[in-house]
Amino acid sequence: MRHPCDIRPARAVTRRAATALKAVLRIAAATAHRSVHRAPAGAAGFALAALLAVAPASGAPSGTDAPEAERVITLTPHATEMVYAAGGGEQIVGAVSASDFPEAALALPRIGDGVIVNLERIIVLKPTLIIGWQRSGAALRVEALAEKLDAKMTYSAPASLLDIPAGIREIGRLLGSDAVASAAAAGLERRIRALEERYAGQRPITVFIEVGSMPLYTIGQDPLLDDALRVCGGINIYGSSGIPAPRVPVENVLVQKPQLIVAPARRDDELRAVQSRWAGLGVEAARHGQVHGIDPDALFRPGPRFIDATESLCEALDAARRELDSTAPAGGPKMDYP
Repeated sequence: MRHPCDIRPARAVTRRAATALKAVLRIAAATAHRSVHRAPAGAAGFALAALLAVAPASGAPSGTDAPEAERVITLTPHATEMVYAAGGGEQIVGAVSASDFPEAALALPRIGDGVIVNLERIIVLKPTLIIGWQRSGAALRVEALAEKLDAKMTYSAPASLLDIPAGIREIGRLLGSDAVASAAAAGLERRIRALEERYAGQRPITVFIEVGSMPLYTIGQDPLLDDALRVCGGINIYGSSGIPAPRVPVENVLVQKPQLIVAPARRDDELRAVQSRWAGLGVEAARHGQVHGIDPDALFRPGPRFIDATESLCEALDAARRELDSTAPAGGPKMDYP
């Protein structure tokens, strides 16, 4: 399915342009590894201008009326996951270094780390569609390049659980994989509705979400995570901080008395270490085993696996409720540890 900003490479490049292209590709190859680490402006700028000068013109005739596949570059790992979920994985020609899911994404050509991107590499990959997350930083530089390449630039920034399946549908529309995308989106929507129905009206549980321990960072104001907690019946104790990832003193966490601690932990030994640390500091939730380990990529990437993380989070919050019920004095309030 075509969109107005498609790039269609020319059927052939003139001999003169081909000769020039070979020369600049050698320059790009020699400077590419440096450009990801702030290559000298002269070398990088020359290679960039030369590559743009010989890039095939957009919309060149292809000799067939059949729609061509898009050439997609993703600027964040979650965007890569969204494209695969939408059925467009085979159309990805470049991704950032952290794109490691699904497994097929490990073989994708790399265009940088998301903070610093290799513009020359992007030109060589001839994208027709580039998908970013936030319209800032490196994404703005790529957006300017996309305009020169006549490539479409779009952003995927889910702010609610339902934004994730909606985003998958939109990507499927752009890539001509509507059927696959719609099926994947419908499945996620069913799971979200099931969570809303199951946990509706549950009494809230206060949560501390640990991001890093040395120093201690947490998740603050985050619309997507707030929506997940809303569905599960949880309250982020730093949700009103006004910033996305505040650094917090341990003493303040102790005063807040969270009823559940959520921490990035893929292995049992990692989870035990977190629980032991907080229990040693005197947090009652940790002493009662209410420390939940979760795959950080699933929790902190706003893609399809965030629904997996939400389901896991809901189960952990429900377990914390049951623990509070079991430890509350007979006839007393069931809102905190005794």
